[in-house]
Amino acid sequence: MTVTGISNLSVEPNVIEVQLEVVTEGMSLSQVQQENADTMNQVIQALLQLGIARENIQTTAYTINPKYDYVDGTQVFRGYEVTNAITVKIKDIDQAGNVIDVAVQNGINRVSNIQFTVENKDVYYKQALSSALKDAYAKAQTLANTMQIGIAPYPIKIIEKISEAPITYKAYATMEASTPIEPGQIVIGATVEAQFHY
Repeated sequence: MTVTGISNLSVEPNVIEVQLEVVTEGMSLSQVQQENADTMNQVIQALLQLGIARENIQTTAYTINPKYDYVDGTQVFRGYEVTNAITVKIKDIDQAGNVIDVAVQNGINRVSNIQFTVENKDVYYKQALSSALKDAYAKAQTLANTMQIGIAPYPIKIIEKISEAPITYKAYATMEASTPIEPGQIVIGATVEAQFHY
């Protein structure tokens, strides 16, 4: 007899990762790069002053793009765009809105990719895995009872089904003092396939 056990554990996230970008434009590449670097350095200093650890601030992208307009079918150069992106890990979710506000006040002009997660996710996954196995055993017992047969108390084979699906989350705007960031809950799931003798 083969059954599938499923468990989904709802957990309040305790970490937010957010991408913050400084985008600058101008005709002189060196000037645009310098302006961008100065602004990003100012942002990083402001984040450090808020108590964000330096190891929780990581550069994730740096791009230089020439920009063009098209006038009467002719390509006209209109300058350069420099983008510097950092990802910031915020371990105090209640401060997330304030962190974003301070970053914007110091020159961030694009905010994206807000992701909620939990530290020690493996602990929660193991809880879900244990519950999934109990679910599989309960299903096997239900089937055995229906057929009026006995089953072995332990499975002869267990397969952990690994899912690489991203963590799902909900976000609601409920705070008023600063940029509203509300994490909702994330779901950590586990699935096992178990075989029992009967």
